[in-house]
Amino acid sequence: MVAAGGGLARDELDSADGEAPGRFGFDSAELALHQAEAYLVLGRAADARARAEAWFGWDFWAIDATAESTTRLRAAVADAFERPFRRAGIDFGQIPPGDSDEAFEARQEMAARMLKDRRCPRRDFDGALRAGAAGAEFELPPTRSVSNIGHPALMDPGARLMLGGAQDIGFDEMAEAWEAATPGNPEMIEHIRAAQREAALAGEDLFAQSPLAGGLPGIVRAVREADGERLCTAVLACIKASTALTVLLARAVNEPEILRTLMADGMWDQWVRVGYAPVLGIGGEVAVAMSVFQHLLMPGWAEGLERYQTLMDTLLTQPATV
Repeated sequence: MVAAGGGLARDELDSADGEAPGRFGFDSAELALHQAEAYLVLGRAADARARAEAWFGWDFWAIDATAESTTRLRAAVADAFERPFRRAGIDFGQIPPGDSDEAFEARQEMAARMLKDRRCPRRDFDGALRAGAAGAEFELPPTRSVSNIGHPALMDPGARLMLGGAQDIGFDEMAEAWEAATPGNPEMIEHIRAAQREAALAGEDLFAQSPLAGGLPGIVRAVREADGERLCTAVLACIKASTALTVLLARAVNEPEILRTLMADGMWDQWVRVGYAPVLGIGGEVAVAMSVFQHLLMPGWAEGLERYQTLMDTLLTQPATV
């Protein structure tokens, strides 16, 4: 389910609102970060908070952790999830709740409007890295998830899932979408189906129990209701991990074994492919917000990221190859 929603999130990594990188490769959002850093050096915390509007400035609010900063942080994370819907002309507050035919049809129409003219990337971030490695005849660990989280087969069910939750899309339809997006890996799909069947025999519905089962309204509600200290902890952990991974991926150009080590860990599929922002700027907010959401609600995810951070820290302490 995360892959389906994550595919939409990854599309938001393009530069937002017409902002192109400047002559140093940075956009106005990163300029705001540097201004915030300067204000902190000058001891002007209020001015620093005012400039920390981009996702990589969220850590200033999280470190400050005052009631005011936490409120602004909470609103920024929630807003990052709502942005792609606003771009499609969909007002989050106007998504009709309930299981009536009218509400269901209205959500279906919204999903179709959201996907109108949307182009699906031929490869996602993971796929691009694998294509480059294949060209260099460098073997990488096999993927444990769909081959492309931006696959066209995932876009429609992903949009409907985000708008209406699990009530608007059944497990079988979602499984068929995963299967279409994962050619050549029937074992993974059968494992997913077997787990669902086993749970059903025990009277449980794993699909409905997913943190994403409530769709976008459930995600935003979870962020707005999260404990303030827990939210700040999640933001700091996710931004720290994103920073470490960015440095390691840059080093992996000359030290490809780093990439092999990173991909061999399950957190590559659970975090990097869904919630890592490989670009700077406002567009990366959706990916970081997705990481924060998983940190807050996915069982065992926060512990997994902490373990992955330890792995990255170990790789970072190794001397770089010149």
